Amino acid sequence: MNILTINSGSSSLKASLFLEDGTRLNFRYEHIGHGFPHDHGEAFAALLSDLGEHRPDAIGHRFVHGGEIADAARLIDAEERTRLDNITHLAPLHMPGNLLGVDLCARHFDAPQVACFDTAFHATLPELAWRLPIPSEFGLRRFGFHGLNYSHVARQLPALIGERATGRVVVAHLGNGASLCLLKNLQSADTSMGYTPAGGIPMGTRSGDLDPGVMLELARRMDETALIDTVYHRMGLWALSGGEESEMSALLQSASLGARFAVEYFAQQVRAAIGAYAAKAGGLDALVFTGGIGEHAAEVRAMICDPLDFLGFRLEPEANHSHAGMLSTGDSKPILRITADEEAEISRLTSACLEGK
Repeated sequence: MNILTINSGSSSLKASLFLEDGTRLNFRYEHIGHGFPHDHGEAFAALLSDLGEHRPDAIGHRFVHGGEIADAARLIDAEERTRLDNITHLAPLHMPGNLLGVDLCARHFDAPQVACFDTAFHATLPELAWRLPIPSEFGLRRFGFHGLNYSHVARQLPALIGERATGRVVVAHLGNGASLCLLKNLQSADTSMGYTPAGGIPMGTRSGDLDPGVMLELARRMDETALIDTVYHRMGLWALSGGEESEMSALLQSASLGARFAVEYFAQQVRAAIGAYAAKAGGLDALVFTGGIGEHAAEVRAMICDPLDFLGFRLEPEANHSHAGMLSTGDSKPILRITADEEAEISRLTSACLEGK
């Protein structure tokens, strides 16, 4: 089959066309539109134009949230579409764009569409990791996200570091949206994001975890619409930099005190999360960087890793500067840089789903 994969993120749209002959065509649209939130409709229009005469036999979509289900992928029929509509509130920064992609593809292509879920990889979380310290009757829990890329990384690890891959590995998926995952035996054992993709470490415009009292105070000061806008669009690096910028690449180029503070704050919080996982797991065997910041921001990787010598992690400066695949010194535990490839995982899951596996 020719499989088109759609990966609609909070600030970009990535797509790949996997042709039957093994050829792969990649498309990427950054900073979609002219406003914020970004205009995913404009990006999809550009994609449809760039595809030219190519027509997919099947389409796989990244869905940030799958809700309570553990399925990695599902055919999007009428029943599944209704279910997805009903859980949009769980990821309001992402799910509307995910669903828009389904609608636009349905208008232009006569092909089955499959939803591939970021949350599914974390179905292996033990209760100590997924349960929240709130009354159980509320039915709320930690889900975890970025699972498609965590699954991709887990598939690469055995060939890269051998038996260490099945040990205690922290994967840092750092981008405009950012999270960490503790792998044990190549499965999710803990992760930083929670009930929604707004939790965990600070991100481009999301705060990560906050004192519940802060949210109560913000809810007292503003109405629901303003609070939702603040939570998803006006926190994180943007707020820490004094409203200067939410993109790490721009913050690293800025000479302002606000930008430097935002970068240092982010690195410290990532470092703290790695240390927490080391404490939970009784040590770590490897560390992986992935995602836009994790793959391309050598300065941020250095700020995160330099104090982690006590855990046995030491960056090799030249390897880090050149963005090598193996970033660590010879006497260090492995520190790897693995390119995110959610599209490859979506293609694999779409094919398996349609084959009934």
